[in-house]
Amino acid sequence: MNYHPINLQEKLSKFSEHWSPKIIARMNDYQIKLAKVEGEFDWHNHPETDELFLVVKGKLEIHFRDGVIALNEGDLCVVPKGTEHKPVADEECHIMLIEPAGTVNTGNVVSDKTAPNDIWI
Repeated sequence: MNYHPINLQEKLSKFSEHWSPKIIARMNDYQIKLAKVEGEFDWHNHPETDELFLVVKGKLEIHFRDGVIALNEGDLCVVPKGTEHKPVADEECHIMLIEPAGTVNTGNVVSDKTAPNDIWI
């Protein structure tokens, strides 16, 4: 039997870099990732998939070309595929992402914030 709980705080304590999602679990073809974010990310989109953001700790804004939404601890937002967006956190924020395996954090953009993919913690 290989059942065990995954503690988000314990996993978050294992890394400090920002904008570099780490995989904590897999469900079917989806990966559940944790990330620490601070500052502004790149404008980007994911042409092939929706992306779920869940704020574990802190506050996150997601900027869209036609508006901004603010997420507090416990809030989530699904960004529809192909929708250009830019996450912003004034202070360090901890988030969970749920997206298909192999999804690159910067989507259709390559930049200094493009993180290595498939890093498990």
